[in-house]
Amino acid sequence: MESEKNWYVIHTYSGYEKKVKDNLERKVRSMGLENVIERILVPEEDEIDVKDGRKRTVRRKIYPGYVFVEMEVNDRSWYVVRNTPKTLELKFVVCDP
Repeated sequence: MESEKNWYVIHTYSGYEKKVKDNLERKVRSMGLENVIERILVPEEDEIDVKDGRKRTVRRKIYPGYVFVEMEVNDRSWYVVRNTPKTLELKFVVCDP
């Protein structure tokens, strides 16, 4: 029986979202869990910032301190997420980000 994948939120140290995402992707590849942990997202948006009269486009995190993961939870996937440096806890999300 195949479990369905759901979206989860990993609570991370603020400012380390990209590093957690990169580390998690590396662990998923090395452990062969690509079919269990599907997508890893750090939601960002482009924002126009005006400083000293100059406009520039800046990428800002929509949810600082959080990384979204589409995965099937089992012992191995839980171990990979929980033991990724700078992660605090895993939370369940019902909707699509």
